[in-house]
Amino acid sequence: MTSALLSLSALLAASALAAPAAGAAPRNGDPAAAPAGWERVDGAELARFAGSDGRTEAPAATGRSASAQTDGSGTFALKSVRNGKFTATEKNYAAPDTGVLRARSAAVTGAWEGFAFEWHEATRTYALKSLANNRYVAVEGNYAGNAQNVLRARSTGAGTWERFTLYYNEDVDRWALQSALNGRFVAMENSYTGSLQYALRARSLEVTGSWEQFELFEIVG
Repeated sequence: MTSALLSLSALLAASALAAPAAGAAPRNGDPAAAPAGWERVDGAELARFAGSDGRTEAPAATGRSASAQTDGSGTFALKSVRNGKFTATEKNYAAPDTGVLRARSAAVTGAWEGFAFEWHEATRTYALKSLANNRYVAVEGNYAGNAQNVLRARSTGAGTWERFTLYYNEDVDRWALQSALNGRFVAMENSYTGSLQYALRARSLEVTGSWEQFELFEIVG
């Protein structure tokens, strides 16, 4: 897929913070709260942010990106601030890891790194559908060990497992995702080894640094 990607503003240097602990579950099942400086992105706000001027990322094209649809939907790539890699859907992984999301691509080469963000007004959340396999991204709450709460593009429909609250920090032009299933923020597992290295996992109680922060690039063309 030939794509042009537009960042919302100039990239700031990624922080070199230590990995945060997974932590205990939120009390009384309440979701973790976003820290000061982060705002929840609802509906047409994504279109407003995506329509901002910025720089073009490879594969490059000149000019402005078309803005996201007026209903708050759009097609994007997620780049981890922690390792500077784009998130890809590992559709060739063997079961039970087929479709795991992993920040491992140096550039957006095609559908592997693309995700449709679909706004759901009733729950005020987004569902992410992978362009690589046309499946919605779910949080695997029933997995055990290091794979628990890993993000995996495997669902044909979107329910609580597949819904996320989207946050934006305008000061640093970074984004964060919070799972509707467990109230945890999505982190990139930089310290993992093997096939789950750089996997995305909903496991953090708050946004502590670059582990939970992403850049969002709109895909056009």
